[in-house]
Amino acid sequence: MPTERQRAMLREMGIGPWWPDDDAARSGDPAASAAPVASPPAAPDAAPVASALDTLSWPALREAVAQCRACALCERRRQTVFGVGNERAQWMIVGEAPGEQEDLLGEPFVGPAGRLLDAMLAALDLTREPGPPERQVYIANTLKCRPPGNRNPQPDELARCEPFLVRQIQLVQPRILLAMGRFAVQSLLRTDEPIGRLRGRVHAYRGVPLVVTYHPAYLLRQPADKAKAWDDLCLAAETLARRGG
Repeated sequence: MPTERQRAMLREMGIGPWWPDDDAARSGDPAASAAPVASPPAAPDAAPVASALDTLSWPALREAVAQCRACALCERRRQTVFGVGNERAQWMIVGEAPGEQEDLLGEPFVGPAGRLLDAMLAALDLTREPGPPERQVYIANTLKCRPPGNRNPQPDELARCEPFLVRQIQLVQPRILLAMGRFAVQSLLRTDEPIGRLRGRVHAYRGVPLVVTYHPAYLLRQPADKAKAWDDLCLAAETLARRGG
C-alpha cells in the first residue's frame, strides 16, 4: 500500500485513490478488443534488422526511428514516438502503441492514461521526470507510430518495429521490465495468453525480470482492476529489491 504522503500526492494530481481499499473480488480482462482494420496500401522499405541496430547509440537509434518507413504507419504519422526518461534507468516500462496525443506530442503515455501512469509511478516514488537516477524510469512503446484511429497494432507492424525496442532495452539495461497492455506483453513474451493468466508472477525477457500488468487506458475503463495493477507494481518493486536495486 502507498504511504500517506504518496496517497496525498495522488490526490493532488486530481486522479483520486486507485489503490485497493478492500479485498472485494474484481473481474475483467482486456484480452478481448476490437478486431484490427486494414491499413492503406503503401510501399514500405525493408524492415530494420536487429543485428544492424546492435551498434547504434541513442542519437543514431533515435534518428533511425525518425526516418523509418518500414510499414504503412509512416504514411499517416505526425511524428514518431521514440521514448522518454532516464536512458540508464533501473525500471523500463513498455507500452503498446501511440495514440492521438502521443502522435501530436512525440512522447509515450500522455493524456489521461499518461496521468494515471504518472500517479502509479509516484505511488512507488518513481518518475519519468528528471531527478535522482534511482527514482527515474524509461518508457517506450512496442510501436513508434500511431495506428490509424487508434486501432490495434497488426502483427506485421509489431514485427517490423520490434528491433527498435530490442535495441532500446539493450541500451537501457534495465533491472526490471514492466509490460503494460496485451500487445506489449504478448510481443515481449511471445505468447497469446491473456494478461489475466500471466500477471501475478515474474517472467523473464532475455534474462531481465519482467512483470505483466494492465495498460492505464484499460484501467480508466475498468477501474476495479486498479487493485490488481497495484499488486503488479508491488511485485515488480519487490523483485527489483531482491536483486539489490
